[in-house]
Amino acid sequence: MSTELLDSPALGKSRWNPKVACAVSLVLVFLSGGVLGAVIMDLGVHKQRPPVFDTAGGRALYFERLQRDLSLTPAQSEQIESVLNDLWHDYRSVWNDSKVRVEQVLNEDQKQKFERMLQEPQKR
Repeated sequence: MSTELLDSPALGKSRWNPKVACAVSLVLVFLSGGVLGAVIMDLGVHKQRPPVFDTAGGRALYFERLQRDLSLTPAQSEQIESVLNDLWHDYRSVWNDSKVRVEQVLNEDQKQKFERMLQEPQKR
């Protein structure tokens, strides 16, 4: 491209400084990433988490993983399922006992907030 064309009145006499062009490009890429991230978060993609360990779905997934990854025999699966059922029962008992003990320390307003906190998904 000739210099006459670059300096023509139709294109204007100003040219972008390469440093400014680079800075503007970086800002635009950054902003585009931010917008895309916000859209993805708004769609709820980040909320797709595996079930919690002490739920029926979580227990089933955990047990299936043990069977698959450890190649358990049917006899082993039966024994491990029994052990895990005991573990989950004990976990639930300890959780319920601890919850009662915490609630004994709190006033009524704090108890309500505590219940709401327990209902919220875990923030990681």
